[in-house]
Amino acid sequence: MTLLSDIAEKLQHCQCQHRFPSSRRACGLVQRPKPPAFHRSAKRGRKAHDLSTNAAATTTAAPRKRASKQGKGDKASVDVVYDAVVIGGGMGGLTAATQLAAKGAHVAVLEKYLIPGGSAGHFHRKGYTFDVGSSMMFGLGHEGTTNLITRALAAVGKSIDTSPDPSQIHYHLPKSQAHPQGFEVKVWRAYEEFLADLTRSFPHEREGIRKFYDECWRVFNSLNSLDLKSLEEPRYLLGEFAKHPLACLTLASFLTTNSGDVARRHIKDPELLKFIDIECYCWSTVDADMTPMINAGMVFCDRHYGGINYPVGGVGRLGELLVEGLQERGSCMEYKANVTSITFEGEGPSKRATGVRLADGRHIRARSVISNATHWDTFDRLLPPQSQLQPPLPSQHVIEEYIAQDGDAQGNEHAPSTSHRELPESEERFRGRYKKSPAFLTIHAGVRADVLPPGTQCHHIVVEDWQKMEDPHGTLFVSIPSLLDPSLCPEGTHIFHAFTPDWMDEWQGLPPGEYRAKKEAAADAVMQRLEAFFPGLREATVFREVGTPRTHRRFLNRQDGSYGPIPSRRPAGMLGMPMNRTSLQGLYCVGDSTFPGQGVNAVVFSGFGCAHRVLCDLGMVPSIPIVDGAFNTAFQAIRNRC
Repeated sequence: MTLLSDIAEKLQHCQCQHRFPSSRRACGLVQRPKPPAFHRSAKRGRKAHDLSTNAAATTTAAPRKRASKQGKGDKASVDVVYDAVVIGGGMGGLTAATQLAAKGAHVAVLEKYLIPGGSAGHFHRKGYTFDVGSSMMFGLGHEGTTNLITRALAAVGKSIDTSPDPSQIHYHLPKSQAHPQGFEVKVWRAYEEFLADLTRSFPHEREGIRKFYDECWRVFNSLNSLDLKSLEEPRYLLGEFAKHPLACLTLASFLTTNSGDVARRHIKDPELLKFIDIECYCWSTVDADMTPMINAGMVFCDRHYGGINYPVGGVGRLGELLVEGLQERGSCMEYKANVTSITFEGEGPSKRATGVRLADGRHIRARSVISNATHWDTFDRLLPPQSQLQPPLPSQHVIEEYIAQDGDAQGNEHAPSTSHRELPESEERFRGRYKKSPAFLTIHAGVRADVLPPGTQCHHIVVEDWQKMEDPHGTLFVSIPSLLDPSLCPEGTHIFHAFTPDWMDEWQGLPPGEYRAKKEAAADAVMQRLEAFFPGLREATVFREVGTPRTHRRFLNRQDGSYGPIPSRRPAGMLGMPMNRTSLQGLYCVGDSTFPGQGVNAVVFSGFGCAHRVLCDLGMVPSIPIVDGAFNTAFQAIRNRC
């Protein structure tokens, strides 16, 4: 595997010296250099790929600037007390940080890697710009309130050009008695076209199909009328109820409902119910019975309302733009910042989070601490033992460059033992309800453009056997974002990103040679299966790089490479998910371990909610303190019983 040369340059740091951003000057903002040569040549009239699915980019922003090869950061100061320090620069953490900065808060974001965005980042190889994770972007529309990424960018004066995707997914589904050759469904952007396509495979379920998806619209239309903020803040909830009582009551009626419950109410065909399962699994990694209906309503309808829109320049541009907006408002973004512990002061009920300690010995102080790490990483790695307030924990994930090893010589990156840490009761409850979702085997490839048949869609999901849908490598995902943005790759080629769920257990303890051989063999098997849908794929591959759960653990700094929690038993809708507040004063969580869960638009929602709750607790936006405590005590009691 080649080195990530485009992010191997040393970061330039500067001191963040201003306590308040009243001057609106950037804290150490660095001018971006000229774009890489392959991007510049792409601008000089390179032809678009000759595929009918290429959609013209719709301009939604001022003239676009190309990103520099790596983020330019600041160095967080030990001489000030920030309003908030954010551990991790994923999309949830960046949204929380920018929402706070937009309200005048002074924020420091500490990112362990060299680029922002987490799994919504991107990297460069031999003229290709690869998205780390999903290329399927919700939340970039321009109407309603669920266009959360658009709103997050706008809050710090940013916007981005997008290319609309005519479809969300092209499903390739198993053979059965009713469908001896298997069947395909395309989820078109136009709602009625999608219903017609699905109904062609299940004509006897025409009425049930419409009723189920119309129920999803009830949820979505209610969400889309509300200003989405913190569910832990009663003043906001009362205000929204006063303005939109029917929408609030509709959502309340679905709070404890899962998608499978609603699907079976209207649909009887078991194969069609399996289709509803894969509709949920493809973004929640659990079936419909385990997927809250409110989540499903958001996803199943926003793809038609706001649509799937690809950010021109790559998904990683979203995080880069948020960082620019953050810095322009006087707040700080530091890269290669290895947080080893959260620090606390006080005892008993008065004990509260007061900052973080870094591996280089610095203590960054703040009035609030927001962790964009998973719940497992936050409570297993970053909290001090019960007998200590500010313990410096050893660094476990030193990340320098993107290399093939993905771990030490035996593939082990041990997390600190939690045997001496007493978890808060709320965290114990969370772990009884949720487990880690799988990571992925990922194949980032460049292929000759002529291997893609005319009319190829951007996103594909392959299921060959319904019984194996949730098994490791049982479902194959493919994204070809260069169909929407040809500038991502050299002329005459396309990006071909294939990935499939996988678990860490299969990759632990392997020596380097065996590890490399195993991951290449696994990738060969995936590409061979995809030949059935893309004939000649392996021969047409001109570049390939393979990642495993170890890769995701190492470079995303997530325990076992997991992409977030999934229910370990049938959930009571959404009520069991952790909110942003924790039981420890001053400590908040954001991202896919919190409400509403996985997905870029979902973690951005979490960022909006977290920032609102923090602003209330800091006294920077109005709240009703006398009601707040009683409301949250009652709310937590209800959630505890779910």
